[in-house]
Amino acid sequence: MEGRFQLKTELAVIGAGPAGLCAAIEAAKNGVDVTIIDENKKPGGQLFKQIHRFFGSEEHLAGTRGFEIGNMLLEDAKKYGVKVLLDSVAWGLFPDLTIGISTDKKVSILKTEKVVVATGAIENSLSFPGWTLPNIMGAGAAQTMININRVLPGKKVITLGSGNVGLIVSYQLIQAGAGVVAVVEALDHIGGYMVHAAKIARMGVKILTNHTITKAMGDKFLEKVEIAKIDSNFNVVKGSEETIKVDLVCIAVGLRPLSELCWMAGMRFEYFSELGGFIPVHDENMQSNIEGIYVAGDVAGIEEASTAMEEGKLAGIAASQALGKLRMGNQEASSILNEARERLRTLRLGPFGEYRYQAKEKIISKYYN
Repeated sequence: MEGRFQLKTELAVIGAGPAGLCAAIEAAKNGVDVTIIDENKKPGGQLFKQIHRFFGSEEHLAGTRGFEIGNMLLEDAKKYGVKVLLDSVAWGLFPDLTIGISTDKKVSILKTEKVVVATGAIENSLSFPGWTLPNIMGAGAAQTMININRVLPGKKVITLGSGNVGLIVSYQLIQAGAGVVAVVEALDHIGGYMVHAAKIARMGVKILTNHTITKAMGDKFLEKVEIAKIDSNFNVVKGSEETIKVDLVCIAVGLRPLSELCWMAGMRFEYFSELGGFIPVHDENMQSNIEGIYVAGDVAGIEEASTAMEEGKLAGIAASQALGKLRMGNQEASSILNEARERLRTLRLGPFGEYRYQAKEKIISKYYN
């Protein structure tokens, strides 16, 4: 291939989001030669779309806004000498630990000793009559437009899905100047944290459980939607249909791991609906069934940004140890790894995290104990 050339690094991290950056920083602290590959023009991933304050404890940066955490991680990556390849697409990951990269019309082959895959997640979609009309988009896309590009995609909004993403993006749309008519939820309960739901409810936003969008209408652009009640079998209740004028629909019906590179590398997968679908099997150190390839963040199961960061740290420390680069004895290294695992366990406590913790433990106990 014209323009092909060979690169080398000790640890390659695919994805410069919160998990990837944390993995890279922890490894670089130990003197590992680290290269991050990311297809975007700026590293940081989802963090720079998150203008809300994080929850959790002080060690998990509670009270700090996502973009501020992003800036902190970028400073650390620079401080510890992490090399970052931006506008670079990792199009291949192979069992011999080589990575195919395309950058500026050039094709490169990166040879590495260890890999951390931190490619994140992609939004789920939902089809209904008229769903391809302009201004029907994923909630994450709307969040990118308002918080990154400073563009308001609509003035009168309905959100489909009451998980944390739907609730938070609805609030941020209001902050940006839009009016959110309602949040529509197919289940009989709100999916996200009540603190987020209460915030938009106080601002007059209706949260309609047991409802869905049955169709979207408009000539060249979205003009209105029809919503309706649904029963316990998700069938439309006849006579409950209602038409609402809107110019934006935000679809927030979950995420799934962006795991094509993991499939390509030949990793073993298991299906867990609570973690977003098929996820690559990994041990307690985030190493996949392929020695030398680790996973971290949403690609390893959909959770929160704080969890992604802790998984990234764990993968970075474990990879450093496997490379023989940890600047400490084995006993101290084991203690640090145990502390990282305990922070992960703590994050997964509570009604929203416990079932994810159980799913992760099930994978580890099935394949690695």
